[in-house]
Amino acid sequence: MVVMERFETERCLQLIQEQRITLLYSVPQVLTLLSDWPQLKEYNLSTVRYTQCGAAPVPPALAYRFQERTNITVMTSYGLTEAAPGTHSNPVYDRRLMKVETIGLPIHDTKQKIVDLETGQIELGVGEVGELIVQGPQVMQGYWKAPEATTAALREGWLYTGDIGWRDEEGYVTITDRKKEMIKFKGFSVAPAQIEALLLEHPAVTDAAVIAKPNEEAGEVPKAFVVLRAGYEQQPADELMAWVNDKLATFKHVRELEFINAVPRNPSGKILRRVLKEQEQQRMDLS
Repeated sequence: MVVMERFETERCLQLIQEQRITLLYSVPQVLTLLSDWPQLKEYNLSTVRYTQCGAAPVPPALAYRFQERTNITVMTSYGLTEAAPGTHSNPVYDRRLMKVETIGLPIHDTKQKIVDLETGQIELGVGEVGELIVQGPQVMQGYWKAPEATTAALREGWLYTGDIGWRDEEGYVTITDRKKEMIKFKGFSVAPAQIEALLLEHPAVTDAAVIAKPNEEAGEVPKAFVVLRAGYEQQPADELMAWVNDKLATFKHVRELEFINAVPRNPSGKILRRVLKEQEQQRMDLS
C-alpha cells in the first residue's frame, strides 16, 4: 500500500511506475489531472488493473477519456459514511459487466430501492427517477446524540441516502444528483450534475460546476462555472452556453456561464457549491 500525503500528479505517476501499483483509488478530479498531464505517455502504467473512482459522480465523458489515454479501466462505485462506507460497486471480475456511467450493483448482503421523492414510501420501477435507499449490515445504527437526524435518515431499517437516481433492468443504478442540490426552475427540478457532465464533453472544458442562482421570475436558474483547458482561452462563453443548452430541455438551460481558474472542492473531490453560492450572493448584494 502506497499512500500520498497529498496528491501531486507527477509524483503519482512516478509512484505507479516505480512501485508497480496494481489498484489505484481516485476521485474524478484526479482522473482529470492525470488525463491532461503533458508527459503522461512517458510513464509505464501497465501494472494498474483498474482505478476505483468515487467520492463524487464520475462524468462518463471523463471516465472514457481517462480510459482511452491510460488504458486503465475506471471502476465506479458508491457509498456514504453512514454505510461504513460502501453500498454499490461495478463488478471487478469481468470488465464486460462494467457500466461506467452507473455506480454499479449493490454489494453483498445489501438491498436497494428507488422510492418516490414526495413520500419516500412508494417503490419505483425501472427507469423511474427517485431517491436511492439501502439496507444492509454495514448501515449505521444512528447519528451520535442526534435523534431527529437519525429518524430522518433511518426509516423501517432503510437508510435514505439523499441521492437521486434510477435503476436499469439489471439493477445497475445511475445517480443523477443530490436531493438537496436540485435547482428549482419554475417548479421543475434541474440536476446540476447532468449539466456538469455535458459541459465536460466539450473539448474546451476541463472542469465545471453548476449552482442555483436566485431569480425573481423563475425562483432559481442554473449558472455554470467553467475551467477552460489550456489552449482554449479564447472560447466565447455564449458559444459554450449555446452548445450545452442545445442538448438540454428548455427548463434546464444554463442562463449564465462564467469562466473561473478552479472549481472549489473538498479533499475528497466533492464540489463546494456553497462557496460558489456565497460568492454569487455577495455579488448580488453589492449590485
